[in-house]
Amino acid sequence: MDFFNRPTLMMIVRQPLELIEMLGQFDIICNVRGGGKSGQSEAVRHGLSRALLAFDPELRPALKKAGFLTRDPRIKERKKYGQKGARARYQFSKR
Repeated sequence: MDFFNRPTLMMIVRQPLELIEMLGQFDIICNVRGGGKSGQSEAVRHGLSRALLAFDPELRPALKKAGFLTRDPRIKERKKYGQKGARARYQFSKR
């Protein structure tokens, strides 16, 4: 919990372990990159849930009901040609 310094981020990472009541029973080391701290904490929660599922497949109904096994499908939209970004246009000048 050294990396996630805000209490809300630590709570997000702990949620799967608290759900199955195994909070102090595992040593967790993970690597995460890209995005912000909030997105990274949710990615760690997702990965931890999947690891717990590999550890004990009978945990699937509880983890699935809590929504920890659902991946966020949103991705960054690509930049379009002739534009500043994905949606932002260059400023129009009449004169």
